[in-house]
Amino acid sequence: MPLMHSLQRRRLQCYLALMMADIAALFVGFFSAGYAVEGLSGFRQGLLLAQLVLPVYLTVALYNDAYSLDALRRAGHSVTRGVMALAVSCGVVVFFAFYFRADVQFSRKAFTAGLVAGCALLTFARIWMRAFVRWRCGASVLNELVIDDGGPEVSLRGAYHVSAQSFGLRPSLDDPHALDRIGMVLRNADRVIVSAPPERRADWAIILKGANVEGEVIDESVAVLAAQGARHAGGLGFLLVSAGPLGMRARIAKRALDVAVAGSALLVLSPLLLVVALLIKLEDGGTVFFRQRRVGRSNRFFAIYKFRSMTENRVGRDGTQSAAKDDKRITGIGKFIRSTSIDELPQLLNVLKGDMSLVGPRPHAIGSRAADKLFWEVDARYWQRHALKPGLTGLAQIRGLRGATDCEEDLLSRLSADLEYLNGWSLPRDLWILVSTFRVLVHDKAF
Repeated sequence: MPLMHSLQRRRLQCYLALMMADIAALFVGFFSAGYAVEGLSGFRQGLLLAQLVLPVYLTVALYNDAYSLDALRRAGHSVTRGVMALAVSCGVVVFFAFYFRADVQFSRKAFTAGLVAGCALLTFARIWMRAFVRWRCGASVLNELVIDDGGPEVSLRGAYHVSAQSFGLRPSLDDPHALDRIGMVLRNADRVIVSAPPERRADWAIILKGANVEGEVIDESVAVLAAQGARHAGGLGFLLVSAGPLGMRARIAKRALDVAVAGSALLVLSPLLLVVALLIKLEDGGTVFFRQRRVGRSNRFFAIYKFRSMTENRVGRDGTQSAAKDDKRITGIGKFIRSTSIDELPQLLNVLKGDMSLVGPRPHAIGSRAADKLFWEVDARYWQRHALKPGLTGLAQIRGLRGATDCEEDLLSRLSADLEYLNGWSLPRDLWILVSTFRVLVHDKAF
């Protein structure tokens, strides 16, 4: 069971409720003010004005933080941003009506009265919505988690406090099982604060960077140095060391793309998938799918699906032995589906489940090695690549960085591409990577 319930869906409900309240306030304000000033004709004008102002208002409000965490947390910020968005929207409507010489005539009194009434009702609605936010999210709209690992004592009101010793949490960068345990405790946390002695802070910082959360490590020197990128609370300094790579709107857009493309691809490719499954079964009578534990987002384990391409009794489950050219373990049909990347198609199911994304760093088995070193032994930044869901394809793959990792440089070049992708994510870039992937589906490093 997770340590805390996720507030992400509840925050989304609050944003939608706030938007509905704004829409109602604008419509009621404009048509009631129009009716009060001009009677029935003013009522119709007010209704039309509300329809003109509303789309502009929603666009401006989405970009001026009228729907943001601060708007949910602070009534003053919420009201100020909402009223500013309405004023700008009305100004835009007036400008376009004048510039394009609109044929429709509006009563200036009705328009002005609608603006005043809309601002008043918007203010009332946004103050009243604070009660709704508290009902859905509680005292705080963020899940804060404080991990006590032997550092300075810290007490934050409303935060969850856990003892690293009691929960068996160890920042061991050479132990994937320890990181998986930390990932379980961090599940559903929005902000994580770690209090640890100096010798363990760097390890915690690396773990938090790959945990897809806003992470902070307490450092007493922050308060003395007045460092940038830090905050102060309760007489202690909090050093900001990580932040989730994607905001809510970006996560929604990326997930929508995943579901739409993966669902459509499974439907279109179902005849091919059935034929491949039948050929694998007929060749040696073994299982069709190969399942292996891989490291995913927040350094959590998940089971990846692939078409089985090796003899069943020789399939490596921990990834300690990578496939090599002319590998005797590869079956006849396996050689074809590996060279054409068809063996990866069942991972579309992982995408629909939410374990993976279409685009992201490729997931690795915990036993994977570069030369004679485990991946994370080559570069500690390896754990940072797990801040996003692993992908079917990625920036490294379209650059030809795939296949066996015979030397450390093979891993470092892929790691560099993965971190570049994390630091510069955008939806157009995901689309570009997806399109570019078709050029490298068939490649000479698939064996």
